[in-house]
Amino acid sequence: MKFFRKTLLIIAVLSLCLIFSSSLISAQEKVTIRLASAFEPEHILCKTAEKFKELVESQSGGAIKVELFLGGVMGSEEEITESVSIGAVEAQVGGGLPIKTFAPDYYFFDSPYVMKDWEHFKRVFYGELGQKMREEIEKKGNTMYLGIVYRGLRHFTSNKPVRTPDDVKGIKLRLPQLPTWIAVWKEIGALPVPVPLTELFTALQTGVADASEGDVTQIYSFHLYEVQKYLSLTGHLVQTGGLTINKAFFDKLPDEYKNIIVEAGKEACDWGTQQILEGEEDIIKQLEEAGMTVIRDVDQEAFREKAKPAVEKLFETEWTVTTWEEILSY
Repeated sequence: MKFFRKTLLIIAVLSLCLIFSSSLISAQEKVTIRLASAFEPEHILCKTAEKFKELVESQSGGAIKVELFLGGVMGSEEEITESVSIGAVEAQVGGGLPIKTFAPDYYFFDSPYVMKDWEHFKRVFYGELGQKMREEIEKKGNTMYLGIVYRGLRHFTSNKPVRTPDDVKGIKLRLPQLPTWIAVWKEIGALPVPVPLTELFTALQTGVADASEGDVTQIYSFHLYEVQKYLSLTGHLVQTGGLTINKAFFDKLPDEYKNIIVEAGKEACDWGTQQILEGEEDIIKQLEEAGMTVIRDVDQEAFREKAKPAVEKLFETEWTVTTWEEILSY
């Protein structure tokens, strides 16, 4: 009988410990993270945001709620980047604007014809230069990276085939409002037309721009196959995206919440990256099936040589924290 009572007591104590342990997070004040993006819901960055929401809410037992505002409902990418910085919205999935806005000396991470491939990008991003860049963004932009997503290589869309730099000469090319990108494409021979991402489709539809460039998930999710006939595989930029969060907001959270958010951010970004690594060619085939003609015999080396003077000048005048030679040595 004594043994039976003792066993029951042990079971009761263990049960209480388990209940207490599982309620540590739920006992904390509930938190809401508003996560915005200018990209369309079908884009891999928005799919990554959905994965982050799923992981955070599951791992926190519902104590942390993630509300998604996708497709530009909270404004342009520029506006959302600023909103995260000032804490008007807690988090974002987007492109390289946090780098351009708060650490412009390091914007080579998100500029054409600098990085060789995804593996090269990772070596630089997770090396000393990348660490310094993230520290500067945290200090000047109050914005912290939770992870990066490989979005694929950026390519060229148009209503005529593009195989060499001569084919681009004089074409009205829609670009983000990024001076470094504009400088490179001007050097190649295009006539850049700066247009916000949310107006991309309309600009091509109305003839404000003749052509665009972007990763295949952008081209597909924005339905550019409806307004562009050709996809030319220029591969001019190793495109990534970032999952970022307001640092002041993050720093005030309990440690349990921080751990969940950091782990979920890494897992979600790794998941998004794997989707593209495994499916980039499939998306290109989907674009073909949707009616685009894919130009695979692009003279990529000719484009790189044509862009070289502009890239070298940018390292001399804009990205003075390093040299192109150092980047290529990684």
